[in-house]
Amino acid sequence: MHRALSFAALLLATTVPATAQNSAPQPVPFVDTIPQARDVDYPGTMTLDIDATNTQQGIFQVKQTIPVAKSGHMALLFPKWLPGKHGPRGEIEKLAGLQISANGKRIPWTRDTVDVFAFHVDVPAGAKKLDLEFQFISATKPEQGRIVMTPNLMSLQFNSMSLYPAGYFVRRIPVQARVKYPEGWSAASGLPSKAVGSTYTYEKTSYDTLVDSPVLAGRYYRAFPLSDRVTLDVFADTPEELEAKPEQIEAHKRLVQQAVKTMGTQQYDKYRFLLSISEELGGIGLEHHRSSENGVQPGYFTKWEEGPGSRNLLPHEYTHSWDGKFRRGAELWAPDYRTPTRGQSLWVYEGQTQFWGYVFQARSGLVSKEDTLEAYASILASLDNRPAREWRPLIDTTNDPVITARAPKGWVGWQRSEDYYNEGLLVWMEVDSILRERSGGTKSTDDFARRFFGLRDGDYGEVTYTFDDVVNTLNAIQPYDWRTLLNERLHGVSKRAPAGGFERNGYKLVYTDQPNKIARGPTTDLAYSLGLTLGKSGITSVAWDSPAFNAGIDLGDEIVAVNGRGYTSERLVAAVKEAKTGKDPIKLMLKSGDRYREVAIDYHGGLRYPHLVKTASGEAGLDKLLQPR
Repeated sequence: MHRALSFAALLLATTVPATAQNSAPQPVPFVDTIPQARDVDYPGTMTLDIDATNTQQGIFQVKQTIPVAKSGHMALLFPKWLPGKHGPRGEIEKLAGLQISANGKRIPWTRDTVDVFAFHVDVPAGAKKLDLEFQFISATKPEQGRIVMTPNLMSLQFNSMSLYPAGYFVRRIPVQARVKYPEGWSAASGLPSKAVGSTYTYEKTSYDTLVDSPVLAGRYYRAFPLSDRVTLDVFADTPEELEAKPEQIEAHKRLVQQAVKTMGTQQYDKYRFLLSISEELGGIGLEHHRSSENGVQPGYFTKWEEGPGSRNLLPHEYTHSWDGKFRRGAELWAPDYRTPTRGQSLWVYEGQTQFWGYVFQARSGLVSKEDTLEAYASILASLDNRPAREWRPLIDTTNDPVITARAPKGWVGWQRSEDYYNEGLLVWMEVDSILRERSGGTKSTDDFARRFFGLRDGDYGEVTYTFDDVVNTLNAIQPYDWRTLLNERLHGVSKRAPAGGFERNGYKLVYTDQPNKIARGPTTDLAYSLGLTLGKSGITSVAWDSPAFNAGIDLGDEIVAVNGRGYTSERLVAAVKEAKTGKDPIKLMLKSGDRYREVAIDYHGGLRYPHLVKTASGEAGLDKLLQPR
C-alpha cells in the first residue's frame, strides 16, 4: 500500500504543467521624474527664432532660448495633447537635430523612456539659460502626414516649433517668437506682429496663447475685412484662386453677423479666418480662440456655382471660438500639453458646433437653405444606416480621437467613427425641437447659445462646464427632463438614429431615385441601394449588412465588369435601375490583387437617395431655425 501511494504521487508530480517551473520576473518600478504642472509664473521669457525659408525641402530651422533659475534636473516637453485634436497628436517624429547648450557648451539630453515627448537635461551650475537648436521637418508626401510647407505656402504651428519647461501651467510661461519667411511673402496670425522685410516679430505672450496662434503664410495673399474685428485672410497656390466676387465676400460678412447676433458676444479681440486654397498644402480645419486654420481645395471662390463644396468649414470653425475654445468641458481643459484630456463633452464641443455650423451657413446664405436640407438628409441617412449603434453608444465614440486618430476604418457602419459630430447635431436638433414645442414657440437653441456661450465680450480665456451645467442651463430656459433625455441619447444603444428633432421640427427623411444634390466630387453613391460608394480609385465604402456586404464585397475589391460588360459608373447605376423591374441579380466581376471572382447581388429596390421633405403646414420649426436673425 505504501509503495502504491508513492507511485501515484510520483505520477501526479510528472503531470504538473511545466510552466510552474518557469522563471517569473516582477515589473521594474516606474518613477515619474517629470514635474507636474503648477499654477505659478515661470522665471523668465522664452524666445523662439524660426527660419522658415527652406520651402523647397520643407525644413524649419529653430533656435530657442529657455531661461533657467537654478542648476540641476530639468525636463523639457514637446506638446503632445493638443487642443482641438482631442488626442496625443503632436508630431514628435518630425523633430530632428536637437542640440542643447548652456554657458556656450553642449550638454547631453535623455529622452524619457515612457513619455517620449519629454527630454531630461542637467542644467550646469552658473547657467542662466538653455540654448536649443533643432529642425521641424514637414511631410513632403501625404503618406508622411500633413504637408505644412510648399514652394508657395506654409502652415506654421508654434507647438511644432518649440519645447517648453515641465512643471508650469502653460499660461504662466512667457514667450516671444520671431519668424523669417521667404522674401516677398505675407503672413497672417491671430497674434499681432510687426514686420521688417520678411521677418515678423510677434508680441510677447503666454505659451498657451502662442500655441493657439498659428500662422498661415504664402506668396499669394489677399485680406478681406468682414467686420471691424474679423478678417478673412486668404492664401493660395495661384493668384487666380484669390479672385473672390463681392457677393461671395458679403456672404462671409453675413456669417460673422449671424454668429454674433446669435451668441451675443465675441470671444476675441480680433479674429482671423486663415484660409488656404491649395492642392499642395495639407487640408485642415482647426479651431483657435482668435483664428481658425481652414484648408480647402482649389475652386472655393472660382467654382462657387458648382455647389457648396467646403463652405461649411468656416461656419464650423468660427463657432468654436465660443463652443470649445471659450466654453470647454471641464475634462477637456488641461494645464499643459502633457496632461491627457478626456472627451466626454465632445457631443457639445463638436456636436453643438456641428449644429450651429449648418445653421449659420444657411442663415448667412453662405450655403442655400435647399443645400443645407440636403446636407441634413445625408447626415441623418448615414447615421440611421449604421448598425454599430446597436452595440456602441454615442458617448463611446468620443474616445475615437485616441483610439484611431482618424486612421481609415474598413467597416465604419459596424465600428462607428467620431459620430459625436453629426449625431451630436441630431441630439441638439432634438433639443431645439423640444424647446420650441414645450415653450409654445417662444424658446429655442438660440436662447441656450446666448445664455451658455455669450458671457463676457472679448474674453478669450476658458470657462469650463460639466454635464450638470448643460442640464441646468436647459432647465432654466424650459423645464423638462433633460437629464434623462441626454443620458439616453449619449449612453443608450438603439436600432435607429434619433430623428425626432427633425420630425418634431416639421421634416422627415425619405428616399427617392433622385440623387442628393450635395454629393461631392466624382463619386458614385449607391450607399442606400447596393450599399456601395465608389470614387476615382474604386470602392470607397461598403455598408455593413448591405446587399454588397452580404455578397462578400469589401474595400480591397475592384469592380471590372457589370452584367458581363466592362465597368463604368454609368453602367452600374443603370444595372441597379434595370434590376428594379426584373428578376435577375446584378452580376459583378471583381478583381482583388491577381484574383478574379463573380458575385451576384439579388437586389431589386432601385436607386435610393436621402432627402428631407416637409411634413408641417406653414412655417415649421426647422424653417424658423434656418432663418436669418
